[in-house]
Amino acid sequence: MIRHLFRLIWNRKRTNVLLLSEIFFSFVVLFGVATIFIGFGRNYVLPRGFAHEQVWRLNIAAGQGEKMPHPQLDDVLRQVRALPGVQELTLTSQNTPFRFITMNGEFEAGKNKMDNVDRYDADDRYAATMGLQLLEGRWFQPSDDASTRRPAVISRNMREKLFGDAPRVVGQVVRESAGPGTETRTEFQVVGVTENVRPHSDFDGEAPSMWMRLQPHDTTRWEGATVLVRVAPGQGAELQQKMVHTIAGVTRKWSTQVYALETDRLDKLKITVAPLAALAVVGLFLIVNVALGLFGVLWYNINQRRAEIGLRRALGASGPGISAQFLGEMLVLTTLGVTLGLLLAAQFPLLDAFDVPSNVYVLGMLAATGLIFLLTALCAWQPSRLAARIQPAVALREE
Repeated sequence: MIRHLFRLIWNRKRTNVLLLSEIFFSFVVLFGVATIFIGFGRNYVLPRGFAHEQVWRLNIAAGQGEKMPHPQLDDVLRQVRALPGVQELTLTSQNTPFRFITMNGEFEAGKNKMDNVDRYDADDRYAATMGLQLLEGRWFQPSDDASTRRPAVISRNMREKLFGDAPRVVGQVVRESAGPGTETRTEFQVVGVTENVRPHSDFDGEAPSMWMRLQPHDTTRWEGATVLVRVAPGQGAELQQKMVHTIAGVTRKWSTQVYALETDRLDKLKITVAPLAALAVVGLFLIVNVALGLFGVLWYNINQRRAEIGLRRALGASGPGISAQFLGEMLVLTTLGVTLGLLLAAQFPLLDAFDVPSNVYVLGMLAATGLIFLLTALCAWQPSRLAARIQPAVALREE
């Protein structure tokens, strides 16, 4: 039976090339769309790596043309920490989770390099405030004041990239890659490793990250400061007003704005969902077009083969047999088109393209294969039924 179907397809090779091409390109596009959505879905269910609920962001700015001395800022933070309802707070850099601010760089250890590493300034209370999960070593502590290199904590995926399966990385040195035309490279000493984090949005993957200790006795004067505050459940606008008034009580030249990280997450989510919704509409439009195209080509082919169908029915072929023949031809053509598409799609995980995990590509191939077979079977079903109803006398008289 299969050999007979291949012979029929070969005899109509010029006509079938168009159908084969449509199946191939449809598979490639469906593979791309499926891979994107599976990748976003996978990222969405991954653990975030930190606890952003009940955390507020304070933006403290010095007055126009003014700068804030670090000792005075420390005094402000002590008073805010003493407010009822405040559990913990930390001084950090501006690139807090879910914001549209990114600070990254390239780091190396030995011969291994890694770029696009998110870098954060953090004090000794950052891990407790954000609920980071330490896997090795420890977080920053006062004894690091005597360290000759700036202490740093790295994420698990950065550890795997720079140190492989080394049994211990605490105490190892990570260097910042030198910029163009410079030979200066800052060295950091790893004191701990955290679980991977996803700080950018709900649909972004795990970002390699590195936290660098803020100097506690920094004498520089800042124009602004970003503070993350963990508050007790149920706290709201009243506590926010107390924070603003407390800071204004120390110096009225400073201004303070309070935001919840959950609000930052929802704002980022709105920006991320919009292109996803557009892509979903385009994907649906594509599937409908593929179905209509396949249906039209099959309908045309059957009308062109009415004489052949009439002759086969006159020689004793049954209606279900005719229907099975057309369905079989369509499935064989689909298999050939999908095979060509799989050969192309397999290059993406082999080349590690776009830093997408291999299992996402594999799931994308499986989804596209299942969808294209379902589409072709549905599109071939109705024309095959119509072919089975053709009466031999009518078909032969028309010819």
